[in-house]
Amino acid sequence: MGFRLGGKGASGRGTHGRIEEHGLHLWMGYYENAFRLLRDCYAELAEHGGHPWCFEDAFTPADFNAAMDLSPTGVWRPWKVEFPRMPGLPGDPEPPRLGVADYLGRAARLLGTLLSTLEGDGSTRPFAEVLRGPPPSPDELTRLVARLSRYGAVVGLGAAIEAVHWLALVLENMAPYPQSLVLRLLEALSELLQKALAGVTERDTATRRLWEVAELILATLRGAVRFRLAFDPRGFDAIDEYDCREWLRLNGASERAINSAFIRALYDLAFAYEDGDPARPAIAAGTALRGAFRAFFAYRGSFFFRMNAGMGDVVFAPLYLALARRGVRFEFFHKLTNVGLSPADSGSPHVAALTFDVQAKVRGRGEYQPLVEIEGLPCWPARPDFAQLEGGVELAARGVDFESQWDDQRVEARTLRVGRDFDFTVLGVGLGAVPYVCGELLARDAHFRSMVERVKSVPTQAFQLWLDRDAAALGWQERAVNLSGFVEPFDTWADMTHLVPRESWPHPPKALAYFCSVLADDVPPPESAAAAREVVARAALRVREGAVAFLNGEVRELWPAAQDATGEFRWEALCDGGVSSRGARRFDTQYLSANVRPSDRYSQALPGSTRYRISPLDRSYDNLTLAGDFTNSSLNMGCVEGAVMSGLLAAHALSGLPKLASIVGYDHP
Repeated sequence: MGFRLGGKGASGRGTHGRIEEHGLHLWMGYYENAFRLLRDCYAELAEHGGHPWCFEDAFTPADFNAAMDLSPTGVWRPWKVEFPRMPGLPGDPEPPRLGVADYLGRAARLLGTLLSTLEGDGSTRPFAEVLRGPPPSPDELTRLVARLSRYGAVVGLGAAIEAVHWLALVLENMAPYPQSLVLRLLEALSELLQKALAGVTERDTATRRLWEVAELILATLRGAVRFRLAFDPRGFDAIDEYDCREWLRLNGASERAINSAFIRALYDLAFAYEDGDPARPAIAAGTALRGAFRAFFAYRGSFFFRMNAGMGDVVFAPLYLALARRGVRFEFFHKLTNVGLSPADSGSPHVAALTFDVQAKVRGRGEYQPLVEIEGLPCWPARPDFAQLEGGVELAARGVDFESQWDDQRVEARTLRVGRDFDFTVLGVGLGAVPYVCGELLARDAHFRSMVERVKSVPTQAFQLWLDRDAAALGWQERAVNLSGFVEPFDTWADMTHLVPRESWPHPPKALAYFCSVLADDVPPPESAAAAREVVARAALRVREGAVAFLNGEVRELWPAAQDATGEFRWEALCDGGVSSRGARRFDTQYLSANVRPSDRYSQALPGSTRYRISPLDRSYDNLTLAGDFTNSSLNMGCVEGAVMSGLLAAHALSGLPKLASIVGYDHP
């Protein structure tokens, strides 16, 4: 549809070569499959001289991160974390292959590290380094539990650390131990720590934060043992009927812990709010735990990686160039309108036809050339090149929205038929677009209907600021950061100043900031193209109003020098590219995105929805497989890694390759 992909693919270059994104896109150090795919792509292009960059040029480690912490006295402060570098890089050979028991053991080791920090022994050794020796026998563990229960806080943090040492070994080797005994150990530890730290957490912010994380770890371990996750063939999926906060509360976490900065950041980063309502946080517990465990215990290199240009430049342009070199033919400006099925009584359900609206034709019947060059780099533009299209001047003047499933622009209809035009179909549209293109499937197939009804998507919002002063002049005294867990309507901020040299400003800005968050899903689908344009325009206005209010208000907690004496944002700080607007009108020279169109929406993992996801391996239809982060990929999160895992599964469904065992993190057939 249109001239580029939707969702995270809706990344392009605007005025002054500005990188304009659908939102904030960071890659995590556990994205083994996604990094492997992209590394292979860059290597293939390098072999044939097809791209100016190698893979090492494309990403920068981002170790410094923060979550906004609201103190008991109502003061916002960033909780800053410098994640340690880990050996290797994601996509290297021999990726970590961890099961539930491995993750639980690593969580216990992290708990030991936190307790060592609280004890203040001056040691900088990771707790994992002191875990040596065989696991205790059940009798030894019974005696340890008895000692902890009898003497309680008298034994102090040192004894608690030793007990956590044994706990890690027990969790990694669960089979010999009665469930009740392991639970008694966890209860004794929790009681000991609560007594040992009583009062300290109220007086000392650092101790309070660490204790909140320790509480969450203890609740997670307690719940994993109670629900026997290490022995359940479903693994983490066994608890996906629960919301993450609900499950943690059920297993002993305090209200303070489950509303801590860490948990708020988890929900914010996953846009985990039902119907986009911040008052309705919701994410499936097992999916959240799997993502958190992989993020913290399976990353290689850096915890986060920033792209060194836009998503369209770093990811989709290289993929396009590599595929085009292989001979793949791309048909831009083709909007899918129907996946036609064989007759119900055919005995072999399959896709018989695919119907498209041809939105525009290329002049001279050539192939549309989608890329532009910015600072020597092949990039995706933010707008189509109307000069390549028949009637392009008129199309541009009419404001045609090629990227909206709701737009009715069509020069002709086109139908492809099985056996003549195609053999197999990979349906890779976004979840929000499925109801618009799969009418026959939804009418005939209860499984598809259930997926569309139960697996939800949500709109998101974002804006970007180019500033004539650096972050220090705005009042941020730390390094470039990725930060979440803040207030609505924009709970996430990242300093993306490193991208400015990749743009083409005559006078380069000194800072670049990205903000994003979920957006309320409170507008019914429009009934006409004209109504759709109104929906999109009103959503953009709502994002603008929210952004201006945020900059005149809560942004002071991040940038205390960004507002004048009256409390209004210093609008003159925005680089307007020579437009010379004044006051809040200057914001209109920046960039915002109201992601409300069907293909823009973010795939969520709400409680109880996982079992309704359809796997790319599903063979209900002989020549159809699905691909997307809304399918059952085993990760089941709205992220690049989930999408790539789904794509690998779709490839396996078609060809038997790659082997399932080679898909990192795919835990079950």
